[in-house]
This record gives sequence, C-alpha cells and structure tokens, in this order.
Amino acid sequence: MLDFTRFEILTFDCYGTLINWEDGILGCLRNILKSHDMKLHDAAILELYGDFESKAERGEYRRYREVLESVVRQFGDRLGFIPSDEEVRSLPESLPKWKPWPDTLSALQELQRRFRLAIISNVDDDLFAGTRPQLGVQFDHVITAEQAGAYKPSLKIFELALNRIRVPAHRILHVGQSLYHDVVPAQSLGLSTVWVNRPSARAGVGAVKAAEGHPDLQVSSLEELAACARK
Repeated sequence: MLDFTRFEILTFDCYGTLINWEDGILGCLRNILKSHDMKLHDAAILELYGDFESKAERGEYRRYREVLESVVRQFGDRLGFIPSDEEVRSLPESLPKWKPWPDTLSALQELQRRFRLAIISNVDDDLFAGTRPQLGVQFDHVITAEQAGAYKPSLKIFELALNRIRVPAHRILHVGQSLYHDVVPAQSLGLSTVWVNRPSARAGVGAVKAAEGHPDLQVSSLEELAACARK
C-alpha cells in the first residue's frame, strides 16, 4: 500500500483524470463524422484520436488548439473527407465545456485538506482557464504545455513543474489517467505515481497511445484515491 504520509503535494493530469474528456472528444467527433456519413465505434475513434494527437504533438511545439485542429484534419485525411473550417475549430472550442467526472470535485476538496495540489496538463493556458472554475479548488501551481513549450511525455513539462514546486521528487505524487503521458515520464524523474484507470470505451488505454507502465498505485476513480489517502 502506498504511504501517503510521504507526500507534500499531489500533481494531477487534468483531461482524462479530472475532466471526462472522452465524452467531450466523442461528442464532437461523432457529430463531425455523422455530417460526412461516417460511423466508427467509439473505441476506434479514441484509438485514432490518440494516434493523431501524438503525431500532432511531435516536432516543433505548437499550441494545443492547433493540435486539436490537426486531429480533426487527420480524421478527414484518414477517412477521406474534408472537414469544414467550423468543424476543424469545433474540437478546441468544445474543450472548455468538457465536464468533470462526478467524483472530481469532492475528491479534490478532500485531498486539499491534507496536501497541496497542482496541475500538469497538455493544454494552452487560455483553454485551461475555461476548465479551471469547474474544478472547485484553488491549485497551488498550474503547469501547462504552453508554459513548457512541450507536451507530455516530454520531460520538459515535468522538469518545469519540479522547478516551480520546489519540493523533492520523492515528496510528490503524480496522478494521471495515461500511462504513456504521465506514469512513465513522471517515474523516470523519481516521482511516485497513481494510474487512474477510468472506465472507457477503449479499456485500459482511453484516448491516448498505449504504453507499458508500473504505477505505484492503480485506482478506478478519484473517489478511490481519496479513500486510499484516508487510510
């Protein structure tokens, strides 16, 4: 069992972990596909999304808004249709409307009574500004891909977080839904990790690239994480 007394601060991935991004992604992309007489199973949409997002985040840094626009264009390229400008914009424009998981607010509020909390997220500052009021707590630090000029699993964003937080790595617990983006890179820098294996149409992977990882703790929800921290 993970000893929570070791930790001063919990750092969280946001989209997928705190926010139900699969509902947001699927709701938007289903509408686009339907308008072009395309139909894919949700698991196939999520697999393509994970591949297309990862491809768009490689190379020279560009803002997440542009990454999401690229994802829509890549769906068109793969499936043989040309999305409209409005459809291309619709995915990033939908992001601030994506909702927290039902257990997010209560779990964060409980955890904040014992730990400092921070965000480490592959997002633009202005897009996260739309999400932040939905999370119900004040974070001690918010570190974004825009600030780091790089996307997880790049270590640059985690190194920026360590520099800002100024707490030894062994006193930080990083919580994320993605083995690829969160567990593997965080552990490489000496952080303990929790894998939040949320329910998904693509079980165990979700809307990200598949990866092998060995988190210090696996839970199915933030409610379960909060319960573990109580013990």
